[in-house]
Formats: sequence, C-alpha cells, structure tokens
Amino acid sequence: MPKNKTHSGAKKRFRVTGSGKLMREQAGKRHLLEVKSSRRKRKLSRDQPVAGSDLRQVKKLLGR
Repeated sequence: MPKNKTHSGAKKRFRVTGSGKLMREQAGKRHLLEVKSSRRKRKLSRDQPVAGSDLRQVKKLLGR
C-alpha cells in the first residue's frame, strides 16, 4: 500500500512542538497594520494552539 502524502497547504500553516502540540499563526497581521496598535500587532505575532475541535482534521492532513 502506498504511503500517504502530507497536505502541502497544512504543512505551511501548522507546526508541531516538542511536546506534540499543534500550533498555528493568528490571522490579522497581513495588512492595514498602520491602524493597529503596537501592542495588538505584538499579540497577533504569537502562535496559538490549534482548537480541540480541529485537532483531528489537522493531524490527518499532516499525516500524524
């Protein structure tokens, strides 16, 4: 049986931490940055864990 391929879009959007958690980037830091405060932009820079309801789907796309 052939190996499953990793979803190319998913591997660019998610990363796995050393402890096995799935992390994602936050939306809202691509454009219109002049109107957003530095504090808001700084908070948007942090990675967030993937929501529990989405974990199963994301793991499948990553082949985990």
